[in-house]
Order: sequence, then structure tokens, then C-alpha cells
Amino acid sequence: MLDTPKRLFVGRPLRSDRIGETLLPKRLALPVFCSDPLSSVAYATEQILLVLGLGGLALLRFTPWVGLAVAVLLVVVVASYRQTCFAYPNGGGAYTVSRENLGVRASLVAASALLVDYVLTVAVSVVAGVAAITSAVPALAPHAVALSVGLVVLLTVVNLRGVKESGRAFAIPTYGFVAIVLVLLAVAGVRLALGQTLTAESASLHLVPAEHTGGLLTVFLVLRAFASGCTALTGVEAVSNGIPSFRPPKDRNAAATLTIMGTLAVVMFGGITALGVLAHVHMAEGIQEKTALSQIGLAVFGGGPLFYLLQAFTAAILVLAANTAYNGFPVLASLLAHDGHLPRQLSRRGDRLVFSNGVVLLAGLAGLLVVAFDADVTRLIQLYIIGVFVAFTLSQAGMVRHWSTALRTAPDAAARRSIRRSQAINATGALATSVVLVLVLVTKFVHGAWLVVIAMPLLYVLMLKIRRHYDSVDVEAAPRPGGITLPGRVHAVVPVVKVNEPTLRTLAFARSIHPDDLSAVTVQVDPAETQRLMADWARRDIPVPLKVLESPYRDITQPLLDEVRSIGRHSPHDVVIVFVPEYVVRHWWEALLHNQSALRLKARLLFQPGVMVTSVPWQLGWEAPRT
Repeated sequence: MLDTPKRLFVGRPLRSDRIGETLLPKRLALPVFCSDPLSSVAYATEQILLVLGLGGLALLRFTPWVGLAVAVLLVVVVASYRQTCFAYPNGGGAYTVSRENLGVRASLVAASALLVDYVLTVAVSVVAGVAAITSAVPALAPHAVALSVGLVVLLTVVNLRGVKESGRAFAIPTYGFVAIVLVLLAVAGVRLALGQTLTAESASLHLVPAEHTGGLLTVFLVLRAFASGCTALTGVEAVSNGIPSFRPPKDRNAAATLTIMGTLAVVMFGGITALGVLAHVHMAEGIQEKTALSQIGLAVFGGGPLFYLLQAFTAAILVLAANTAYNGFPVLASLLAHDGHLPRQLSRRGDRLVFSNGVVLLAGLAGLLVVAFDADVTRLIQLYIIGVFVAFTLSQAGMVRHWSTALRTAPDAAARRSIRRSQAINATGALATSVVLVLVLVTKFVHGAWLVVIAMPLLYVLMLKIRRHYDSVDVEAAPRPGGITLPGRVHAVVPVVKVNEPTLRTLAFARSIHPDDLSAVTVQVDPAETQRLMADWARRDIPVPLKVLESPYRDITQPLLDEVRSIGRHSPHDVVIVFVPEYVVRHWWEALLHNQSALRLKARLLFQPGVMVTSVPWQLGWEAPRT
């Protein structure tokens, strides 16, 4: 019933030996793995302006310096992850690097941070994309939650089709956004060179500073603005995670993709920040409806086609930025599941060679966040990037340890110099990201980041408990040295309601296995019905004794359970098999009309030691016609 619509949306299944066909060239890897950091330039500047605006117009003079600090940090992180690509050509995300160099517990901290961040990436990206849409079409603002959830569903369907298919689908919006932003910067540069002025519509907005602004509060606001601007770094790790998806040579292609992404992100972020300062963009939460990039676009392009093209590509890239998480979350979840820290079904690829269970899980969690936070990007953004910098710091610290180990086996002086250079780059990255992590925690904690600070340890503990559970199950289920002892006797029980074809087939099957004893049991709720059943039983001369169980409270399940337990008590080393006849229906709604008592009975019997349950199906409407 579900196969046809599934194939319509997802596509035909792919054989395992076709996984090589899903590998990505750099031109497709860029939109697949880099849409998040490329898209974040659309709102990173806005977040800086929003925070500095709390200190009034005077604090906006720090915008260029905050933007420069973010750009420098982005260069450092990209350079650090290039080293990771070469050191781990089979995939070097924070989880893998931390596990190999810092231990299991550190790797689980990194994994919990990344999992939380991937969910937030989807929620923030989609909501930010919808904000860009509503900036251009304000009439859609009341429907922001529905639009956001709908876009999450659309992204999920596209990603379930496969990595390569999602790359093709998202290539045009990604490259379109890069092109239109570069055109924006070029047109603005020409206009400024000609002596024209650029003025944002919020330039006249008077920003009143918060009370007692000055001194330490000013420093705090500048640091908080820097922390908010660091959202431009989200998603950088996805390339090192996704190295196995690249075409050979995988490490070189991944490193080259990182370099291209870093160059584009720095140019676009720096240009947008500079235009925000020159156009006097003023942002205040709850006052200005248009985004900072939207205002810059209006100031440069006016209200013509190029402005709406900018808004369209911005909305598209912001939504598609979630694709970075759609590729990172399922892969990371599969690694954790393979190591026993998450449910094992997350480790298996679906019929389109993607980790479809992880894709669906990510979509569900992100959708819940969108609804819970009412599709408010300003509230969601406060939860963001803490997980990013936890993962960054652990990954780079792990790489420093990795290079220390490599130095011991370096063959010559040239190799040692190369290793020390790589180690210095990663050490710089570890120091920088650890400092930023502290700043992010301090400046964002009271603004909602405490939720992430709570969620990460809870997820960490959950993953530890899942691993302990799997370990205990493996120990308990391990075969004993002496093997399994055969049961002394096999007792068969068939619950009966009426004499019909399903009942007779179940009795016939129970007899065919030749148990040591076989009995049919019925629960007496209506004495008249029980008498009719006994009369039919005698008339057909069924060669199986029928036992009537009394039920003074009209319960069907409990008397049957008591009967099965009584057999087990008399013969504790024997096995009781309960054969349950069941109807197999053709339509989903028919399932509501059948098998309810059978399902309750089976659910209770599964918890009885020494009891096995066998379902005997009867296909309604599929049996051969009677003659």
C-alpha cells in the first residue's frame, strides 16, 4: 500500500554495488556540504548589528572590528580542518578524531554537541529562510510556522532520494546565492566609486542604549556580538565528516572544497558587513521587519528585479543550508550506532543508499523545535553555535595529539617539519575555538543557551546508557559453554472463540508439530455462546479436547494467562507454545475491526518465561473461492 507513493517521492531502490555512483565531484560537494557556512553570511552580520544595537548607535562603530575577528577565526578553522582532511582521508569528523586521540568519553561529548547542533542547523536555517521570504512578502508572516515545517518535509524528501540527487537539486540555489551576493558587492562598489551614497531604510532608526550601558557592559555586548557573528562558522566540519562521499582523491577534493568555501564565505561576509556599516543599517529586535541583507539589497538594487532575485536566492540558500545537517547528522548517527551508542537501526543505509532512519529522525526533531519556538529565528539563534565550538575545540585538540603521535614515527627531518607545521595550525585552531567557546557560553547562557547546556549532557548520558544496555544484552545472550538444553516436553495451547476456518487451520498446524499434549481453551463470557461452541465442537468431532475457562469479570486475557502459567508451574522445564489465529486484512482500516484481543494476548504472553507465541495468519479475501 505504501510502496507506490514511496517510490514516487523517493525513487527506485539502488543496489549496494552502486554506491560508487553516488560519489560527489567538487562542484556538487560544495552545495551538499557547504551550504550552511555559505548561507550563514546572510544573517551573521545581522546578528552582530542586533547585539551592538543594544548599546545604542555609539556601539555600532565596533561592527567592522567584530566582523574582522569573525573572518580571521573562519580562516583559522578552515585551515585547521584542511589538516584533518589529509590526516583522515576516510572521514575525520570531531567524533572520529576525538575517539582515536582523546578517548571514548571525549568523543561522546563531541558527538552530543554535533547532534544537537545539526538539529539546530535545520531549524535555524529553515526559519531564517522563511524570514527572508516574509521580508519580501510580509503577508506570509502569520504562516511562518507552517511554511517552515513544510520546507523541512520538502528537504527530507529530497535527501531521502540520495546524496547526489540532493546535490544536483541544491546546486542552482547555492551558486545562484553566491553569484547574486557577488553582484551585490560589485554594484555597490561601482556606486560608491562614483560618489553615490547607500542608505538603508533603517538608517533613521534611533537606537536607544540599554540602561547603564558603558564600561564592562560595553565589553560584554561587543563580546556577545562576536559570539553571535560566529554563526558564520557553522557547518565547516561537514566537509571533513563527508570525505567518504567525495570522488577520489578524496582528501584533496575535500580540502579543495574547504578552501573554496572559506574564500567565498570570507569575501561575502566581509562585503555584507562593510555594506551594512556604509548603508547605516540599524537593527532592533521587534522593530525592524526586514533583514539586514534585505535592507542592503534595497539600498543597492532598489526595489527592482535584482532585489527580488536576491531575496529569492537568499531564502533558497538559507533553507538549503539545512542540507549540511541532513548529510552530517545521519552519518554521525550511523557511526554512533555502529559503536553501540545509538539504536542500531540508525547504522543501516536505506534502499537509496542513504541513512534514511537518521534523515527522518533529524527532520522530526527539527520540526518540533520550529513549532516549539514559533519559527522565531532570533530565539533559535541563541541556542546555536555552542555545540559547534565544543566540537571544533575537541577536534582540533585531538588533531594536536594525532600529530604528536605521528612525530614519533616520522621518517626524516622534512616529514617532521611538515608534521610540526600541521600541528601548529591545529593548535592555533584549538586555542582560538576554545576561547570563543568560553565567550559563547558566557554571553549566550542567559539568553537561551542554557537549554543546549542541559541537552548535551543528557544526550551524553543517554548514549552511555544505550551502550551499557547493548553490552549487557550481549553478555546475557552469549551462548553458554554447554549449549542449550532441549525442553523436556512441549505443551501446545490454542485459544478458541468460535469454530471457523481460521480456528481449524490453527488446530491443524498445532497438531502437525506433534506436541506432547495439545489443548484448546475458550473463555466463557456468554454461557449461550459457549454452549453453541461446545455443540459445534462435538458435531465436528474435533480430536482436540476443549477446556472452558470461567471469567466472572468478563475478561478474556487474564484467564488465558492464568491457564498458561498453570502449565508452566506444573512443568517448569517444559515449553508452552500458544498458537494464536489472526486475520490478515487487505485495508488499513480493517485492522481496527480485527485482532484486538489477539494483540493484547500476545503482548502479555511475551513477558511470560518459558512461553512461545506462534501467529497463524488467515488472509481475508485472499483465500481460494469455495466450491
